[in-house]
Amino acid sequence: MSEKLTPDTDLTKPVIPAARQGKKSSRVIEHFVAPLEDTPLAAIDNVDETAAPLSLWAEAWRNLRKQPLFLISALLIVVVLVVAFFPQWFASVDPTSCTLDNSAEGARAGHPMGFTLQGCDVYSRMIYGTRASLMVGVFTTIGVLIIGGIMGALAGFYGGWIDAILARLGDIFFALPLILGAIVMMQLPAFRDNRSVWTVVLVLVIFGWPQIARITRGAVIENRNADFVTAAKALGLSRFSALVRHVVPNSLAPIIVVASISLGTFIVAEATLSFLGIGLPDTIMSWGNDIANAQPQVRNNPAVLLWPAVALSITVLSFIMLGDALRDALDPKARKR
Repeated sequence: MSEKLTPDTDLTKPVIPAARQGKKSSRVIEHFVAPLEDTPLAAIDNVDETAAPLSLWAEAWRNLRKQPLFLISALLIVVVLVVAFFPQWFASVDPTSCTLDNSAEGARAGHPMGFTLQGCDVYSRMIYGTRASLMVGVFTTIGVLIIGGIMGALAGFYGGWIDAILARLGDIFFALPLILGAIVMMQLPAFRDNRSVWTVVLVLVIFGWPQIARITRGAVIENRNADFVTAAKALGLSRFSALVRHVVPNSLAPIIVVASISLGTFIVAEATLSFLGIGLPDTIMSWGNDIANAQPQVRNNPAVLLWPAVALSITVLSFIMLGDALRDALDPKARKR
């Protein structure tokens, strides 16, 4: 038994056991319990424990819907996609109808952005040039995801000599700058004489896959020894099946983030090559070609160069913003609580 506490009890004095006092004494320690409304227990009790837990993608989507950065970037990307697929909805003037009588003319009714030096409508060319620039970015991203994803997944999962060969091959290409390597390859006769959207895509894929391969390799190495992979192997699943069915799906988050940012990089790369005159031919309308053709008018009519440059910047910025939003939603360490 212990001594019962009273309001007058001095807790600073040491407690003398009853055996030493030579008499029986007791002290009852009373615990203070806070009112329920003053604690967060009520909110915890309201959680529905019977509901199924959200997956990574479901939780990411729930977080993305609350991010203004994602909503703005997604809206801009949707607008760009609609313009690329249906340019006739936004421009009624034929972009190939060029008349020297309108050479370097300013804005007027039906032509809000004026004319180029060749007499072509700037607004119409900017709208129709969206498709080629976006095609290069999208298909290059798909190509680097396929090649880099396969090589990175095999190198990270199997390791050993496979990892040594594929990793060193990726290091060789990774050491070559994307733009510099593309410039050199586009000068080869096989590419120079057959310039098209697919030629530019092929060249950018050749020099752009190592980054995705590195990200994929690191993500696969992180997940290859996870408990769910060990359990899958214990149940008789082959190593390749475990890689395809379990490791790769759980490694997609960082790959998607890097791919969305890289898409904007490839659009800029196409514009750079076209500006230098070794990318898309003049017969294909693109923002890079429009910027290159506007060089003689930079001093007298800079708006001709400004509008395709603004369209290029907004599109690239949209994909970069999307990548940042995806990173915050898919990376638990970077997620804002």
